[in-house]
Amino acid sequence: MFEVAVKTEFSAAHKLVGHKGPCAEIHGHNWVVEATFASKKLDNIGMVIDFADVNAELEEAKLMLDHKLINDVEPFTKLNPTAEHLAKWFFEKLKKSLPVSPTRVTVYETSSSSASYIE
Repeated sequence: MFEVAVKTEFSAAHKLVGHKGPCAEIHGHNWVVEATFASKKLDNIGMVIDFADVNAELEEAKLMLDHKLINDVEPFTKLNPTAEHLAKWFFEKLKKSLPVSPTRVTVYETSSSSASYIE
């Protein structure tokens, strides 16, 4: 099995509706998103997926959130912008736009706190 991963970073704020601690207030993170892809076989030039293609799609998705209050961006106007929901959102965007679906997307709020979405 081959596995490749691509990371990107962005800065954005959010607040967690219904949280009973300080995360109920607007606060920011330097988010890291890591998209992982796996395959038993490689394409005709020896890749699982081209890093450039993944980078382009991650860039497009993250620009929707970068330097914004995530709570103001659809679908997070109705969906609590937890790291879990962000991981699924990135996963679904990549799944729709790339020829190979990710196997996992992990979103880091901090270097020691992350959430992943897997199908």
